[in-house]
Amino acid sequence: MSEAERVPPGVDPTTPSPARIYDYVLGGTHNFAVDRAAAERIGAQTPDLQDAAWVNRSFHQRAARWLAAERGISQFIDLGSGLPVPGNTHDVVQAVEPRARVLYVDIDAMVRAYAAELLADDGTTAVITADLRDPDSVLGDPELRGLIDFSQPAALLVTAVLQFVSDEADPWGLIERYVSMLAPGSYLVLSHVTYEGLPPSLVQTGRDVYARTAGGIYPRSRADVERFFTGLEIVPPYEGAEPAVTHIGLWGAEDPDMADSDGSRWWFGAVARRP
Repeated sequence: MSEAERVPPGVDPTTPSPARIYDYVLGGTHNFAVDRAAAERIGAQTPDLQDAAWVNRSFHQRAARWLAAERGISQFIDLGSGLPVPGNTHDVVQAVEPRARVLYVDIDAMVRAYAAELLADDGTTAVITADLRDPDSVLGDPELRGLIDFSQPAALLVTAVLQFVSDEADPWGLIERYVSMLAPGSYLVLSHVTYEGLPPSLVQTGRDVYARTAGGIYPRSRADVERFFTGLEIVPPYEGAEPAVTHIGLWGAEDPDMADSDGSRWWFGAVARRP
């Protein structure tokens, strides 16, 4: 089947999509020539693009697995979930707790088109197409309400997505709104692209590439990322460390020195508990 023939309804294959660019960098197949060209333009500036993508994906997986195995969390909301790749959230957490429930949320119509690859066949997963910038619609969605029990602790996974939300849309207020709905003992897992410590030419290329997408990109400082965790109890990123927002390759690392890769330094993030 040609690329043109497999374009799902509602998908524009001539405009790059953050979800499809990420899918391509991770080795996925749900992307188009325009997405591959966008990724290659960034990749031409650095050898660390693929490392950075996998660092984030691995952080997401480690944190989700830890919450299921060590904190007994059995329900997860994956905001900005992206396209299916090996090791989806439900694959990771259901290996620990088979009845864990996972609700995937993404605005990209491609995610809905390939939803079958994200869904378990036992009713423990669901996918909704929604804009995380509209929390009332997300939180009021019947599928979410049918799957997630807000009277019990849950995990809110928000990895590699808030850099696509502008300051004007108040990403900090959005996260506060979502967290406010979670029961005490729930957790926030969040990662965010930074500009601190990266070559200015790479940062500008990223801005130029994502300016062609629907919403642009907004890399932020460590201080800006720390604001997402206001009022929450940050988990130490590794044994012997102080609670802190860090480069995400360090989170859960057995050897922090080895984990502190150049790709890890594209990101700040943390895992935090709602008291």
